[in-house]
Amino acid sequence: MKLVAVYLLMLIKFLNRVLFKFQCFLVDRFLQNSPSDNPVSEKYRALRVDAMPIIEKRELLDYRQLLSKYLKERGKPLKPVNRRSKYLPPLGTICPICNAPYEYIYDNVGGRGQLGCKVCKSTFYPDKAYLEKLTLKCPHCGRALQKKRDRKQFFVYTCVNRCCPFYVRNLTSMSKDEKADFGKNPYKYKLHYYYRVFDVKLDSLKKDTSIPSAVDLSRIRNARYVLGLVLTYHINYGLSTRQTSSILWDVHNIKISHQTVANYAASAARVVKHYVDDYPYELSSSVSVCGDETYIKVSGKRHYVFFMMDAVKKIITSYSIFLNRDGVAAIKAIYSTLSKFKNLPEDLTLIFDGNPIYVLAQHFFAQHGIYFDVKQVIDLTNRDEVSKEYRWLKQIIERLNRTFKGVYRGKNGFNSFERANSSWLCLLLFLISCAGIRLFLIMFL
Repeated sequence: MKLVAVYLLMLIKFLNRVLFKFQCFLVDRFLQNSPSDNPVSEKYRALRVDAMPIIEKRELLDYRQLLSKYLKERGKPLKPVNRRSKYLPPLGTICPICNAPYEYIYDNVGGRGQLGCKVCKSTFYPDKAYLEKLTLKCPHCGRALQKKRDRKQFFVYTCVNRCCPFYVRNLTSMSKDEKADFGKNPYKYKLHYYYRVFDVKLDSLKKDTSIPSAVDLSRIRNARYVLGLVLTYHINYGLSTRQTSSILWDVHNIKISHQTVANYAASAARVVKHYVDDYPYELSSSVSVCGDETYIKVSGKRHYVFFMMDAVKKIITSYSIFLNRDGVAAIKAIYSTLSKFKNLPEDLTLIFDGNPIYVLAQHFFAQHGIYFDVKQVIDLTNRDEVSKEYRWLKQIIERLNRTFKGVYRGKNGFNSFERANSSWLCLLLFLISCAGIRLFLIMFL
């Protein structure tokens, strides 16, 4: 019997050493992914955004008049397209310039999306036809811009005029060494005027991306009091799901798993989403809305939270989470804020940091007839008059950033994109309630 006890003690010590080594391996493997208070310095300033172009609506044509003109000039009518290619345009497609019917539309690039019109000789993409109705001109020389590149989410237009003042000024400001290097490596330098047109439809921003609730809170087994305790500990006090489950058992003698806590929080977030988004907010003056972004970890990958708020009334108007920190994310975040204004102020000014994606978003909305000004507070010191005037707004949004980080630090990331959205939405509701705005949640309480 004594030998068995000695053998068990030796086995326990051996397993203890194995577990210690395994713990060291896990710390070395995953500690670098844990959130840190140190600021993240990414080189987003490398993106240069030029001034807005001159946007003019293109004169639309009538295909009937063009067909009549062709008949008078040629003495014979214009025949429809004789389709011999296997690539056919979508049925019902019409030309956005002259409204020519489907019979005169043909595939122009062998099935890669671009179509052509036989009547007016124009080319277009069926899902981007609105761009063909606009004429973009260089603000420096007035020449029409030409499409240079076709990216995943935007098009790049450039001014190819070598007599453009913008191009001449950039070329003459180069040194001899830079000019010599420019002759060998022209891709390193940006001399021409560039403008980015995002491939985002304004109507698509209005779509509701909420998903149905996985748990019906009106049919849960626990009492409403228990649901209130779960949300209080998990959201108000920022405890993790396992800590919430533990404190409910230790203090209240209520047995609930950590997964149930997560389900309750996610379902509550989906119920209150429409209350938060559609609440009739009374936003303050035209120069009080500021925005910022920070990062979180979702399934080990970095995501970005774009939040905007009315700094005077402490109303958070945007709280979206995106995979990338780019112009499309900034467009969606700003649209969420603009949609909460009953009447958009004529002198609306939005305050951000030096990230140029917000200027790209400003250009996108101006292209659709929605105008506002963007002021950028750069660095930590007031090096210019703009930073000196709007520094107080930037400080308020940074305090919101620290509040969010304080709650997020205890969670150490999220296991899914839906969990991240639900957690941030519940925290947002708590902050709004602290600001004095009452949202009645009788539907699930």
